[in-house]
Amino acid sequence: MSNYELDELRTKVDNLNLALLKLINDRAKLVQEIGTAKKSQGVHRYDPVREREMLNSINEHNNGPFEKATIEHVFKEIFKAGLELQKDDHSRTLLVSRKHKPENTIIDIKGVKIGDGKQHFVFGPCAVESYEQVAIVAKAMKEKGLKILRGGAYKPRSSPYDFQGLGVEGLKILKRVADEYDLAVISEIISANDLEMAADYIDVIQIGARNMQNYDLLKAAGRMDKPILLKRGISATIEEFIYAAEYIMSQGNGKIILCERGIRTYETSTRNTLDITAVPILKQETHLPVFVDVTHSTGRRDLLLPAAKAAMAIGADGIMAEVHPDPAVALSDSAQQMDLKQFDHFFSELTSSNFRRI
Repeated sequence: MSNYELDELRTKVDNLNLALLKLINDRAKLVQEIGTAKKSQGVHRYDPVREREMLNSINEHNNGPFEKATIEHVFKEIFKAGLELQKDDHSRTLLVSRKHKPENTIIDIKGVKIGDGKQHFVFGPCAVESYEQVAIVAKAMKEKGLKILRGGAYKPRSSPYDFQGLGVEGLKILKRVADEYDLAVISEIISANDLEMAADYIDVIQIGARNMQNYDLLKAAGRMDKPILLKRGISATIEEFIYAAEYIMSQGNGKIILCERGIRTYETSTRNTLDITAVPILKQETHLPVFVDVTHSTGRRDLLLPAAKAAMAIGADGIMAEVHPDPAVALSDSAQQMDLKQFDHFFSELTSSNFRRI
């Protein structure tokens, strides 16, 4: 075969490549239209029966030289790319998506700008037990220049016989302490019926892990004009977490802080497994600030500091941890709360210049 003949064959291949490219892109446009139609009808993107029908038809018309397995592999990759394209189109429509809003969302909580590129801290007892208990922690926070206090007034517990919180009385204690020490308050609300009442006492509504998929609560929170701290569910995927945030934002409330708090795995040496890589993924996929709750993700005082350092190093916008004047007598989660001396060390380590250089 002469060089001229070889060049002619190569030219034909080049032309076929371009023809294939056009056909693949034409197919992709049709797939996008199908994806839009499926979304409007509430139909799932992936249809395995339809995929098998297409593969069977392709194989029936395959006259070689490629074998059936090779042709199936090639077209499966094309089908997969089409599904990814539909998924990409869908993600662009999500209000929480970085593709919808490229710039970071910044949430003002009594002068603290969450999501502004600086790292912030939230501390406080697991459960509100008394005015004195909360005030002691608030005083220690105030001395460190901290501004955001957490405390549980409603405590959804695994056992119905465990301490369930003080309810409204707990919210009143948080409000009183916050006013005295000029702090903002985060507290979990577990019922949509309590949101309006709670708004009079707290600055940020927390939706806990057990309620991440309580859609009535999410939608009701979305109608509030209050920042929402949304914790990841115990076994929730990142995609499910993002959709939970979308429930809130779809109702008009864009002031959402995502909080990674560990997920349930087969590991038993910690209370949960801290999914540290969720932080950069959430920050890439959404425009919302991301916190890490090191207390619930580890369940161990001795792991709070390294977990917090890891969270800060990987780009978390804030750290949440629990502090109690005397954890040994705490009414809930005594093994994971820091006392005041441990709190001093924890905060000093996280804000030291040596750590900042890491």
